[in-house]
Amino acid sequence: MKRLRIEHATGFSYHGEVAASYNEARMLPGTTDSQFVLSSSLDIDPGTPVNTYVDYFGTRVSAFDVLSPHAALNITARSLVEVRPRPVEHSGISWERLGTESGRVIETVEQMSQTARTRPHDEVVEIAQSIAGRHDDPSRAAHDIVMTIGDAVEYMHGVTGVHSTASEAWEARKGVCQDIAHIAIGALRSVGIPARYVSGYLHPKPNADVGQAVTGESHAWVEWFGGEWQGFDPTNNIEIGDRHVLVGRGRDYNDVPPLRGVYAGPFKSQLFVKVTITRET
Repeated sequence: MKRLRIEHATGFSYHGEVAASYNEARMLPGTTDSQFVLSSSLDIDPGTPVNTYVDYFGTRVSAFDVLSPHAALNITARSLVEVRPRPVEHSGISWERLGTESGRVIETVEQMSQTARTRPHDEVVEIAQSIAGRHDDPSRAAHDIVMTIGDAVEYMHGVTGVHSTASEAWEARKGVCQDIAHIAIGALRSVGIPARYVSGYLHPKPNADVGQAVTGESHAWVEWFGGEWQGFDPTNNIEIGDRHVLVGRGRDYNDVPPLRGVYAGPFKSQLFVKVTITRET
């Protein structure tokens, strides 16, 4: 188990003074069966009241409006979280039983349909079907599919954009964690395995010294339903360990962006992001 301190600073600078802005932040982790939030806070400049709630998919949301003129918006989320590994465990469920159980509750039904972001390339569908045909246990098939996607796509900044689709990233065989997660989710859903997008943070150094602050970034991985929900990080092709901090889940990235907002004014805006992660124990 590790204790991680996360500071996520982000916001917008405007090319002029805007009249008002309306925003949602999904930057604070919640307590789950594998992580415990010891403290969390959200600082906003200009200062404004914050309405906090849990959204449809179980993610903590901080909603706030800045109704006075401002040229910049600065948000800093600070969290201290204890995290333990979440190794993959296969339940031995059959394909028939998976189909029955997946259709019973909204939690899984919502994660079976493709979105515009996850709709897979024909080649990805063929790969997923080939792998699924070799497994009697859909959870083991899912594990194999996700690892295969992780091996096939190279992690690289600058090739795709925030609005890129799984099919576009597959054609390039390059992308960031968001793209690789979308490809894997599309592959899983194409063979009838419910799958969801997970956003959070990953400490980039497995053997970081205690007290060492390192530059990190938001991260994304996947979870699939195989009797129970299981998680895996296809970007790094590793199980979810004590360096992963979960913030939110959804059908794709559109459900869990760290910061989303609109503003009143004629000026362009520029997003900035800085994430710092420190191992405390």
